[in-house]
Amino acid sequence: MAIKEEFRPDSEQHTQLITGEQTYQSLEDSISLVVLDQQRHKSNWYLVAGLGFLGVNMLMLTVAYLLYMGIGIWGNNQPVGWAFDIINFVWWIGIGHAGTLISAILLLMRQPWRNSINRFAEAMTLFAVMCAAMFPLLHTGRPWVAAYWLFPYPNWMGILPQFRSPLMWDVFAVSTYFTVSAIFWYVGLIPDFATLRDKAKKIWLARLFGVFAMGWRGAARHWQRYESAYLILAGLSTPLVLSVHSIVSLDFASSIVVGWNTTLFPPYFVAGAIFAGFAMVIILAIPIRKWYGLDHIVTMKHMDWMAKIMLATGMIVCYGYFCEMFYAFYSGESYELQAMEARLTGPYWFLYYALWFCNFFAIQPLWVPAVRRNLSALFWISIIVSIGMWLERFVIIPLSLNRDYVPGSWHMYYPTAWDFSMFFGTVGFFVFMMWLFVRFVPAINIFEMKDLLYKLRLSARHSDKGSSEPAGGGAHE
Repeated sequence: MAIKEEFRPDSEQHTQLITGEQTYQSLEDSISLVVLDQQRHKSNWYLVAGLGFLGVNMLMLTVAYLLYMGIGIWGNNQPVGWAFDIINFVWWIGIGHAGTLISAILLLMRQPWRNSINRFAEAMTLFAVMCAAMFPLLHTGRPWVAAYWLFPYPNWMGILPQFRSPLMWDVFAVSTYFTVSAIFWYVGLIPDFATLRDKAKKIWLARLFGVFAMGWRGAARHWQRYESAYLILAGLSTPLVLSVHSIVSLDFASSIVVGWNTTLFPPYFVAGAIFAGFAMVIILAIPIRKWYGLDHIVTMKHMDWMAKIMLATGMIVCYGYFCEMFYAFYSGESYELQAMEARLTGPYWFLYYALWFCNFFAIQPLWVPAVRRNLSALFWISIIVSIGMWLERFVIIPLSLNRDYVPGSWHMYYPTAWDFSMFFGTVGFFVFMMWLFVRFVPAINIFEMKDLLYKLRLSARHSDKGSSEPAGGGAHE
């Protein structure tokens, strides 16, 4: 059974979600053969995976040296006790938000364009959260001790954990977010694992996919339970998009640090997370669709809509920048004015102006439809946005900490080579995991694409007959 819904695609827009003369078999083959036919992975895959693997090795060496020497190898100091570790934590968590937004919220809103991009966006969420989780844990210097005081049960002394600390909120928010996202991702994969099981030519491979398919046979009872579970998980995931990054922002907003203690931070951080997340989805989608011939599934219409969302959330983020300046000057509070002056003319001024260029000026061409449909322009704008969102976190954290209320304690922050190697190591880990995912797991939802093709055909038949009946059902019904 399929979820019953009214589906009346506009001929000028929704029919562009699948291009060319496609059949159920052609859609199935174009997606499943990326996994089953290993010859389709050319030198491009090995080049990117190799670079990612170098990053993984860099990460392992950095973590080993960090555990041996302690966090003194980083550039953290007093008063900048939080630096690259929390910058990168917030950046990676933000990137992971687009996956949940595409999968859960757009599913509940019955947006059919999510079907082509939700699978690798969900995978992107999982790997981004893995990268994010490394930083606050390693920031303690001795993560095996941190694991005890974060989860000290049974807690006979009644001392820890301190639930009034935003850092404890992070532990529960991020772990819940990762768990629900992982279950949501796996549940969506079950019918596709069954498809791979039935198409696999090697016995051991069919048995392996059969284990992951959990006995899926495509029976009506299976579809009913699947769709019930999928909707429940989507409903659970939707508030997580808002809550997780809001809780991350409260790490800052609940403090008394100049530049942080503002109620603007929760919506500002959520918009920034979606902004950075969609930029990363575009960066990944453009090469994947080209190298594996998936441009008939991930079409220019998908790129156009993702660019619009990126533009909208980018303007919300820039509105937050204007609000920060307004709060400082309108309040007349001396410390706020000092913090804003430090951003505009202080020692890190070039980073603040680079932030404005990346997150405001660079996205303005997206108002033009031709730019939104230009893959080269869209790719480079998305890279600039990713850099800009990292700069935003740098501006928020070290620039607010290095000049506190007492001028005698001011201290410049300079990242070390180990700060950069840790960051680029997590980038390599993320890229390596994404490319392994593309090679061994269907990167696009097979049965949802078939269902979409069914609905498009049915709607076209109704249009030809001049019928106003709603089209429902699905290819698996």
